[in-house]
Amino acid sequence: MTRTRSLASGLLTLSAAAVLAFASAGGASAAPASSDGDDTPSVASVTLDAGAAADYWTPERMKAAVPGDTLAGKALERGNRSSAALVEKGKPSTTQGTKGKPTIAKSENPVSHIGKVFFTLGGTNYVCSGNAVSSKNGSTVATAGHCVNEGPGAYATNFIFVPAYENGTAPYGKWTARALYAPNQWVSNGDMTYDTGFAVVGKNAQSQTLTSVVGGSGVAFNQARGLTYTSYGYPAASPFNGEALWSCTGAAAPDPNNPQFGTQGIPCDMTGGSSGGPWFIGSGSGGVQNSINSYGYNRSAVMYGPYWGSVIQSTYANAAAS
Repeated sequence: MTRTRSLASGLLTLSAAAVLAFASAGGASAAPASSDGDDTPSVASVTLDAGAAADYWTPERMKAAVPGDTLAGKALERGNRSSAALVEKGKPSTTQGTKGKPTIAKSENPVSHIGKVFFTLGGTNYVCSGNAVSSKNGSTVATAGHCVNEGPGAYATNFIFVPAYENGTAPYGKWTARALYAPNQWVSNGDMTYDTGFAVVGKNAQSQTLTSVVGGSGVAFNQARGLTYTSYGYPAASPFNGEALWSCTGAAAPDPNNPQFGTQGIPCDMTGGSSGGPWFIGSGSGGVQNSINSYGYNRSAVMYGPYWGSVIQSTYANAAAS
């Protein structure tokens, strides 16, 4: 039996579609499309009362936060399109990163626009990974859908983004979310096909936008499948500790266990806490973002991410313009 290791980690059939590749907030280019399903784009969102969220996240609460992979597992249990019996409920792999053996993931220095996200759901404090992306509002963060909404269920509260986090430090401050966006297919059904969310954060005390301070990645949608990606995240389950950035690089391939998700996987053994971390096309963190860390399987060192098609493109566009 195949068992799911959730990680914390569109869709119109088109003959051609635009791909957004924003090197800056205003730039765009076109490329051939890849089919991403048969659902109509539909976006769900919530406005947050930011309040004292930044003050809520003390170093002690950050350290004690639970990796958000457990939320992906719960979403799978709530009637997703895979058997609930396959859900690993956040248990880290027993075949990866064992003592004395090297991991596939590679240790990285902090990257200014990649960071950790902290939030509260159901009275529990969680941690995921995220990335600042170029946008009209200069304030948009990409992460996993299960890091903004239970899928289906409640939205996160006390949501903050801490770019370039390392060993408890917040060199660029804590950015508090004022709104959260996710595909309606995720918010209504917890469909792993659409496990992507976007947070829109407020300005800092100097009235600066997020990307004016840390920069932001371009984004791409409706791309060819099977590309080479580099994924980043803050894995927290053993053998990792969640205090530093890690990466994996490899060519993407379909999920043979749940092909109905339409997801792709790359060789990677990052564990819980890496959910929501960005996938960049090519090598390194300088490429355009085209997916996020979503889930994995207990007996396979592969990280899966959703295909960014028309539904996720629409979700991004709504968040970026808000």
